[in-house]
Amino acid sequence: MREFGYQRATGVPEAVALLEDNPEGRFLGGGTNLVDLMKIGVEKPDLLVDVRGLPLNRIEVTAGGGLTIGATVTNSDLAADPEVRRRYPALSQAVLAGASGQLRNMATVGGNLLQRTRCGYFGDTSQPCNKREPGSGCPAHTGENHNHAILGWTEHCVATHPSDMGVALAAFDAVVLLWTADGPAELPLSEFYLPVGDTPDRETALPPGALITGVTLPAAPVAARSRYRKVRERASYAFANGSIAAALEVEDGVVGDVRLAFGAVASRPWRARTAERALTGGPATAEAFTAAADAELAAARPLAHNAYKVALIRNLVVATLTELTEEAAR
Repeated sequence: MREFGYQRATGVPEAVALLEDNPEGRFLGGGTNLVDLMKIGVEKPDLLVDVRGLPLNRIEVTAGGGLTIGATVTNSDLAADPEVRRRYPALSQAVLAGASGQLRNMATVGGNLLQRTRCGYFGDTSQPCNKREPGSGCPAHTGENHNHAILGWTEHCVATHPSDMGVALAAFDAVVLLWTADGPAELPLSEFYLPVGDTPDRETALPPGALITGVTLPAAPVAARSRYRKVRERASYAFANGSIAAALEVEDGVVGDVRLAFGAVASRPWRARTAERALTGGPATAEAFTAAADAELAAARPLAHNAYKVALIRNLVVATLTELTEEAAR
């Protein structure tokens, strides 16, 4: 690991100013992803600005009935918070599914949003990777790609975003709170992650040097009846082969409101808006759930080794929405 500077920020504006003067610097929260990438030479910051001590570690109910979650709230505290579990249970479940207890105790909400892909080529500096070295190529496109994207990829990159928490936040229209050189700002999560395009190294719309200060979840009564389900290759800590955050409101057998987002299928959490539109106002039946899933997955372009994800996501949609429908009928 090469030498780097370290400075502990005492205030949000000060932290942003430090990176304004050091464009190669990085903010340090729990470090559960950043430090690992530094060890293998993928990330090479010349300065780490420690923001863990900033007053951004609270979870508060908003006036409208939503939640504001500070950027330095740990994943463990987020998953255990009574208001999160009551208002957005799928978010709590997603965080618990996302890592081991030790990692959840260190990892922060802001860092979770910014974690990098776990594509093996990205983490291997002996291999080309457009995300790590723009223009060098994407060997995963024709190489090992069993857990890569089926939606939204381009010839420049087929990697997936690894966050479980991000999938639940995407389902509930989260807004990312920022502090930039010009002061506070907001960015909807739907605009926070950039499409792959031909610049896969540009993963977010975060302005240079901006600090994530928190996340706001708008009030969503349907979210109280939500669930996160994750399929992985082992029961213990592992990244998803496919996942779903789902919320459903059913009255007299008709879908009144539905939220769906998928994980491990694209370069960002995938909000399934086509499926949502197909379901809203229609019957809450397995046949309707299957048709909606197929409508969303019509755009899927499986690679040589990951066609299984199409059936996996379809089955997750049907199983999860069926369970939520049966719960609503009790």
